[in-house]
Amino acid sequence: MFNTYFLDVIKNHYIDFVGKATRKQFWLWVLWYIIVFVVLSLVLGFLGKVGQTIYWLCCLAVILPSLGIQARRLRDGGFSPWLLLLLLLPVLGALILLILYLLPSKK
Repeated sequence: MFNTYFLDVIKNHYIDFVGKATRKQFWLWVLWYIIVFVVLSLVLGFLGKVGQTIYWLCCLAVILPSLGIQARRLRDGGFSPWLLLLLLLPVLGALILLILYLLPSKK
């Protein structure tokens, strides 16, 4: 499950903004993302500044796959991936996108 929904997005869809991602694919990506980065922050927290630097490099490394799966999820819901620009609105944009991510897929 980890390989299918987290590593596959990183290995095979790193900068893939074309296509669709189902709700299951998207939310399992989010779940594994949270688990991996909580564990990573706990482990690297013991290394001080070096651990903090490694943590932020890992965060930077998954920005493109995260944006890609969000764009694919929006497309699967029948919306334009350009709606990701709503993230520039501090709270309201994230709330609107959360609602759009929860909507069912369009045929």
